[in-house]
Amino acid sequence: QVQLVESGGGLVQPGGSLRLSCAASGFITRASDMGWYRQAPGKQRELVAASSSGGSTKYADSVKGRFTTSRDNVKNTVYLQMNSLKPEDTAVYYCNAGGRYWSGRSGASWGQGTQVTVSS
Repeated sequence: QVQLVESGGGLVQPGGSLRLSCAASGFITRASDMGWYRQAPGKQRELVAASSSGGSTKYADSVKGRFTTSRDNVKNTVYLQMNSLKPEDTAVYYCNAGGRYWSGRSGASWGQGTQVTVSS
């Protein structure tokens, strides 16, 4: 059974940093494309970052240069390092597995989400 568990969210001041973690079980992350999405109140869920099993990455224009996704294949965990956070980054962040992110499609497996709030 595929399971994704996010952690690392919280309240941070503008300009601050957070690192989100997505611990996966039931499949091997190194063999899967993985994505991070976010959903702010009243807005559609959007892709923030994705990484392929081959090592390619992509980022939303709004986070390029500030966010970085990485993996620890020993821990079967995917990360999202978020720097220079802005109030508009406030959202619930979700981990996703098995999507075709370069074609705009999410996978069927989602984590429960973790809240990120950027505010002074």
